[in-house]
Amino acid sequence: MTSTLSASAQRAIERRANHKLAVLRHVEEVSGNIAASCRYYGVSRQAYYHWLKRYEAEGFEGLKDRSSAPHHSPTATDAEVIEKILWLRQQYHFGPEKITMYLKRY
Repeated sequence: MTSTLSASAQRAIERRANHKLAVLRHVEEVSGNIAASCRYYGVSRQAYYHWLKRYEAEGFEGLKDRSSAPHHSPTATDAEVIEKILWLRQQYHFGPEKITMYLKRY
């Protein structure tokens, strides 16, 4: 999955993961107070505990952002229908009602 991302996207993911790690380390090494550290960094305690749980389970990789896209979409519109809709919009400038009528007919 990570090989499909651009270098700048990879750096952004690494930067956000390092920020999360900095929050976790600040609590551990500097303040010892979760609420104060979360206030200082502007994150919720709920987010902190979520990051901590993932960090303990998976290490640094657990802090990297993940896709929120669903694994399965059973009601997704077929790619063929989407292509036809886009073609009708571009070629004939049809609106939603005409496209619906056209798709029902054909």
